[in-house]
Amino acid sequence: MLDQATKLRQMAEQYVIKDDRRDTETKVLTITSGKGGVGKSNIVVNLGIMLQKLGKKVMIFDADLGMGNDDVLIGCVPKYNVFDVIFSDKEIEEVLVEGPYGIKLLPGGSGLSKVDDLTEVQRKKFLKKLENIEGFDYILIDTGAGVNRSVLGFIACSDELVVVVTPEPTALTDAYSLLKAVNHFKIKANAKVIINRVISVSEGNNTFSKLRNAADKFLKIKLEHLGNIADDSKVTQAVRKQKPLVLSYPNTEFVEDITIIAKHLQGINYRVTTSGVQELFKRIFNIFS
Repeated sequence: MLDQATKLRQMAEQYVIKDDRRDTETKVLTITSGKGGVGKSNIVVNLGIMLQKLGKKVMIFDADLGMGNDDVLIGCVPKYNVFDVIFSDKEIEEVLVEGPYGIKLLPGGSGLSKVDDLTEVQRKKFLKKLENIEGFDYILIDTGAGVNRSVLGFIACSDELVVVVTPEPTALTDAYSLLKAVNHFKIKANAKVIINRVISVSEGNNTFSKLRNAADKFLKIKLEHLGNIADDSKVTQAVRKQKPLVLSYPNTEFVEDITIIAKHLQGINYRVTTSGVQELFKRIFNIFS
C-alpha cells in the first residue's frame, strides 16, 4: 500500500495545473461514490447522453472492475472489453460501443486487473491503436464504489473528481470516508458533489452542507455542490426498459436536474491536463503497474 500511496502522490504532483488551458482538450471526470446503490452509473449514463445532446463529444469508460453495468443501462451488449485490444488483438473500433446520440462506451471489465502483466511492447501497441478514437470533449470514468486501490487510482488519473451521494446517513458517512482517503493520499484538493434522490431542493442543499462542513473542519479538500437530482420513480422503469431516462422520460424532474448539471459542467473553467484517450491510458498504466 505504501508503493501505491507514493504513486498516487506522484500522479497528483506530476499533473500540476498549468495556466495555458485550452477548451479543445479532453476533460476527464472520475465519477464515483462512497457506497453502492446511490445511482452513480445511472447519473453517468444520463449525464453523458445529455452532454452529447448539447453538442459535446463524450466517451464513458466503464471502469468498474467487478460490477460494470453501463452497457445494460444504455441497452447494448458489448462483445469485448478494452483489454481485448491487447490480449485478443481486437481493433479499438470493435470494442467501442456507440450509444444514443453518438455517445461512445468503452467497457473496461476485469481486464483492468491484468495491467501489471502487460509488456512494454503490448502497451505501445495498445496506445497506438487508441489514436483512432481521439477528439472527445469529455471522458466520464464510472468507477466501482468504495475506497480501494482502483478507485483512488482512477481519481488520480482524472482532471476532476465528482462524488455522488444520497441524503441517507450511511451514504454520507461512506462519501466522507472516500474524501478522507483522497485527502490523506493528497490526490485531489477539490471535489464536486452531486446529491441524488432528494425529495426537495432544501434536502439536497442541507445534505451537501453536512458533507462540506465535515470536510471544512477535518479535511484539506474544498467541495463544490454540482447540483441535486430529484428522487423519481421513473428511474426504475427506465432501467427495466434498458433505455436511459433522458430518452424514455424526457419531461421528468430527473432529466431537468441532469440538464442543469450538464450545462453547469460546460461552464466550468476546467483545470485540464489531458490531451485525449491515449494520455489517459498512459496514466492508467503508470498508476496501476
